[in-house]
Amino acid sequence: MKHAVISADEGAGGMFRRWPFFQRLLSWTKPYAPFEQGTREYERYDWNSLLPDEIECRALMCRVMDGTSYYPSRLEMERNLAEFANRAGVAVRYGCRWTGTRHDGDRWTLETSDGEFRCQVPIFAVGVAEPWRPQIPGIEEALHYAETRPAETYAGHRVFIIGKENSGFELATGFLQWARQIVLASPSPAKLSINTRSLVGVRARYVQPYEDHVLAGGVIVLDASIERVERTGSTSLVRTRKADSAAELVFEVDDVIAATGFTSPILDLPKLGVATVGRNKLPAQTPFWESASVPGLYFGGTIHQASPGLRKHGIPSNSGGVNGHRYNGRILAREVARKHFGIDPERPVVPRAEVVSYLLHEFTNAPELWHQKSYLARVLIRDEKRGIVDDGVLPLQVFLDSGPADAVAATLEENPAGDIYPVLYTRRGGVSAEHDLPPHPLHDFRTRDHERAVVEALEGLLV
Repeated sequence: MKHAVISADEGAGGMFRRWPFFQRLLSWTKPYAPFEQGTREYERYDWNSLLPDEIECRALMCRVMDGTSYYPSRLEMERNLAEFANRAGVAVRYGCRWTGTRHDGDRWTLETSDGEFRCQVPIFAVGVAEPWRPQIPGIEEALHYAETRPAETYAGHRVFIIGKENSGFELATGFLQWARQIVLASPSPAKLSINTRSLVGVRARYVQPYEDHVLAGGVIVLDASIERVERTGSTSLVRTRKADSAAELVFEVDDVIAATGFTSPILDLPKLGVATVGRNKLPAQTPFWESASVPGLYFGGTIHQASPGLRKHGIPSNSGGVNGHRYNGRILAREVARKHFGIDPERPVVPRAEVVSYLLHEFTNAPELWHQKSYLARVLIRDEKRGIVDDGVLPLQVFLDSGPADAVAATLEENPAGDIYPVLYTRRGGVSAEHDLPPHPLHDFRTRDHERAVVEALEGLLV
């Protein structure tokens, strides 16, 4: 076995059997879109299907949805993944739990409940599904989001939710018709995606509790640190301190829920030298999703969110969702094949006369660029022997850090005002330059103005 992809029992399928708690995903799939199902362009409107070469395995999500919403239910997402595995003939060993890891020279030994497996390149796609709690005195008295009871059991209760991100607001949305009072608290103000004009912040589907708070309808959204949770008989006291005035506020409630996020179950990898980063201690990674501290060990799936890229304008990648990390996965497979097994990827030639129209089409329709703005880019290289060579879609950071001497990277970016616009990063003799193109109200960048801007940026380089 040359390489291995490891998935814990609580991987993607297991997650969607349990979460999100109130059934619907935040990622959409639109059965009726401007492009035919199964085409590359359609992927921009289908955030939940995987990306095979086989046409019969594409766009499976829309085939299992019942039409009541363009947000799939968690059960529909699970069926989508199972159907993909079945149709594509993916070799999956179910019910096999990874239990330990050894590094023996140039080989890795993976200990599992089904025995040991040896490989040259391990890729750990174990998800971000292990409940995480901050170090707050008494927080062990609170249930975690993952332990939330059925909604009706909170009827008439006062509920205190620690955390003001999507999971906290998801619970609050589900409790609105049941709870007597809902408090959501954390030190930082709640961010709403409709205000950030991005996927950063609470998504619009969960904004109803915020409106309830604004209208004083029984929900309190509080900017405060959680000082302590104390159990007092059948109720709990939550001691908080307001962020703006340091005044203490104490809440007596019936239930406390920690909607404080998840970390990755990486078991013994830290003992082998795998460094972690951030509050949730995800593995530190290179732009190609290799461990930053243990060469030859890679990560896949939602863990890719720990490789943030450039974060231009403060906007992170979409690698925490299927719509983003599915493209990372393609690039990762290509890089592992090249670096570890000497398999060079195909690099087709683009006729010089077609370079401009090709880039304008990519700006307008390429799903990789739309789903991973400022993170992934289409790269074209000037090769003295072959001409203009398409190097595929690559992490933008890789191009900027160590790209070819004469090349261009085409990506999409979004500024704080919500404008989405194309950007060309050129490299001439190893010197880089950035060229912003204008936005378009319909996001159609195949105009004369955009054509002239591309020609001007690439003149003497690729055109």
